[in-house]
Amino acid sequence: MKEERERLGMSQGVFGEFGGVKTNAQVKYEKDERSPDALYLQALHNAGVDVCYVITGLRASAIPENALGPEEAEILLYVRGMSEYNKESVRRMTFAMAAADGALDSGKS
Repeated sequence: MKEERERLGMSQGVFGEFGGVKTNAQVKYEKDERSPDALYLQALHNAGVDVCYVITGLRASAIPENALGPEEAEILLYVRGMSEYNKESVRRMTFAMAAADGALDSGKS
């Protein structure tokens, strides 16, 4: 869990907030002193966390391209052609925009 949080560049407090828990609970999750519930994991998934990786240590499979809408497929095509630096910039930008729109709130998609 810590590795995924760090990959996303979040503090324990911010990561916990996205999951709906306080920093203390997040610390306990990362120390394996407490196990998160499904609502926490769903909220993190909605925030862009690879929950499959958090649970199993294996990265989630890629989404089949035919599962994407035309706009999503176009954006994905552009992103795949970017440098790693620009991909990270786009990831951070879209995360911030989704947060501002409230799309990261639990239950929204």
